[in-house]
Amino acid sequence: MMEAEMSEENMDEVKVLEAQIEQLQAEVTALQRQQQDNEKDVTFHLRGQIQDAMLYMCGQRRGGGQEKVLSRLNEGVEKLEKDLKRQTQMNGISLNSCTTKTLQSSDSKLVQQLCVSGHCSELIFQVEFHLSEVKAVEKSERTISNLNVVLDASDLQNFSSFLSGVEESRDLLLFFRTLRTFLDRCKDRSRTFQHFQEKYPSVVSLPGGCRSEVMTLNHSELPGCVLFVHWSVEVSREGRVTPKIELVTKTPAKALQLFPALGGAAEAFQSLLRILGPEAAMESVIRAVSLPQDT
Repeated sequence: MMEAEMSEENMDEVKVLEAQIEQLQAEVTALQRQQQDNEKDVTFHLRGQIQDAMLYMCGQRRGGGQEKVLSRLNEGVEKLEKDLKRQTQMNGISLNSCTTKTLQSSDSKLVQQLCVSGHCSELIFQVEFHLSEVKAVEKSERTISNLNVVLDASDLQNFSSFLSGVEESRDLLLFFRTLRTFLDRCKDRSRTFQHFQEKYPSVVSLPGGCRSEVMTLNHSELPGCVLFVHWSVEVSREGRVTPKIELVTKTPAKALQLFPALGGAAEAFQSLLRILGPEAAMESVIRAVSLPQDT
């Protein structure tokens, strides 16, 4: 009798447990269905956001606004062009192209090879270098290596020593700043030589053109007597640009006997340079040997 009662009690407990299991299964099924519905909603919403972003980038934002997007892009391009034009006017350097090639890329280091070409005044340059960026937790450190500078000119002997120093120190800012200053001084020389050649054509000649370092002065009444104004632009390895102007005379002995002052012309010219400056000193010498019709 006792065993029958215990068996009935066990059956009741089993039925209760089965009912609880069915209820739990129903709850699990409901939760799974709700999860699937939520995933569909999230996917649909996310897909809509992605489509909106893509359409926006293509200038086709939903609900119109294409003209507004294009207008903003045009404004951005115009602003960049104005900034580039202003920078070019300020530093006198125009960049024609810039190419980048990745040599090494990892979580901690990035190495790129850059090639920049452009012109300053009428001089074309090309600069190649490696840019390394070491990534750290607080900040990243960038360094330049393998710097190589190529200039499209054959008469830059005074600039070669400076270029060697720049390639060793890898100081790009110093290179561009010094290049601009150096070419400005060369333009001053060319402008001055051309001015005097046009003003005193019977006395002044420029055998190498107005861009050369030498201006020649001839006196028709003194055959064989020639004065040379040698104007060089020196550049130190540290980037210091210094114009150096000298008067060199080619005077026969007979001419020195007739005009002894020609023997001290070089020293007198240096005194005039210190007092009057380059243009006034050169004009004083030119007027001293010029013909009356040129003055």
